[in-house]
Amino acid sequence: MFKVGKVEIEKAILLAPMEDVTDVSFRLVCRELGADVVYTEFVNSEGLVRSNAKTHNKLKIIEEERPVGIQIYGSSIDSMVGAARIAEAENPDMIDINAGCWVKNVVGCGAGSALLKDIPYLVQLVKAVVDSVSLPVTVKTRIGWDNNSIQIVEVAKRLEDVGVKALTVHCRTRVMGHKGDADWSWIPKVKEAVSMPIALNGNVLDASDVKQAFNETNADAVMIARGAIGNPWIFLEAKEILEKGYIHTKIDDEMKINTCLRHLDLAIGVKGERRAVIEHRKFYSGYLKGMHHASKIRNELMQFLDYIPVKETLLRYLDELKKTELSY
Repeated sequence: MFKVGKVEIEKAILLAPMEDVTDVSFRLVCRELGADVVYTEFVNSEGLVRSNAKTHNKLKIIEEERPVGIQIYGSSIDSMVGAARIAEAENPDMIDINAGCWVKNVVGCGAGSALLKDIPYLVQLVKAVVDSVSLPVTVKTRIGWDNNSIQIVEVAKRLEDVGVKALTVHCRTRVMGHKGDADWSWIPKVKEAVSMPIALNGNVLDASDVKQAFNETNADAVMIARGAIGNPWIFLEAKEILEKGYIHTKIDDEMKINTCLRHLDLAIGVKGERRAVIEHRKFYSGYLKGMHHASKIRNELMQFLDYIPVKETLLRYLDELKKTELSY
């Protein structure tokens, strides 16, 4: 059971925090398609405490996306405490601490998975955040820095001791990044050592992976990251395979294009038209993947700055796809 504060969900499926991906519009799409809990992009604590407007905008949440967590990252205890208090003012359902990001610019600042190089300091930082807010605090981390320093069971115990309410474990080391297979065998070991909910992350790329993860590890939740980019229907399919044993909804071209437009429409509502249309360009390859002549349409879409030509182009393309199907 994934029980964190007022959130209580059996076999919860979570949308991972992802930079430049999990803004409010994408979170809403994923919630509509079955994600149980969604998380903001990871937010820089230094930017928050220095009142950077762009950083603070990443905290903005709306009622329709609940339950939602705000994830913060940083290496300074003072900044993380300050950022946690700022995040709490936005009234999320939980605050998550990033102790797992592997990218160089985050690790180079001593944040993310760099915290795994000094476990006592990680615990000290987390305790300070827990003590500074009234909301439940959760942590996302990796099994270790490298294969010679895997301490995830001990880390989990110490984090639970200082008040952490749930832990997400990306089952790779920092050195691995996204390469190689995630080692899910660590999840049962961690669950045996603690009583807080444990979420599995890593190598969850389709709905069958979600089912397999629950069956093999008895995780309380499964968190999906890259598997949701360009494929938010993974939540719908995962729910169906968990509840019915099979996927019965066909994700066809029409559903993909309508979801793409729904996503863009939601983005316009929170960002404004021009910015939303420009930022939506990164999603076209995922939404149109596998469609006939998709690259040609994608190149057309990349030129637009307004919503109407995007919509007209995609709906015209959908008509062409339907006619092509009928001709076979």
